Amino acid sequence: MKRALLYLTGGTAVSFLLNYFLLGSQGWELDLYYGFAFGSAWGMAYFLDDPKFTLPQKLGISFLGMGLLVLIGFLLFGLELAVPSVIKFSMVFVAYYLIASFKPSKSLRN
Repeated sequence: MKRALLYLTGGTAVSFLLNYFLLGSQGWELDLYYGFAFGSAWGMAYFLDDPKFTLPQKLGISFLGMGLLVLIGFLLFGLELAVPSVIKFSMVFVAYYLIASFKPSKSLRN
């Protein structure tokens, strides 16, 4: 759990800094929100990369995370700006498991 929170914090910070300083800022609030979407996907993917979670549980928890991101984004920025956060979230989530699938242990933790 501690490492998942570390990935959440680190992913949020790196993504925010890249968006804000290098990729063209859309306002620090929106950049922070998109950074949080990136960091939460990385942290959640790491947390769920455990044999104790079944595939339906992993899918359900990830959909719950995406729904929460959309709700937060909708309340703060509107639906048009909330949807890209789900795209970022799902790309990072899928990328994590794609990388993990190439490992012989089928997990990035081992």
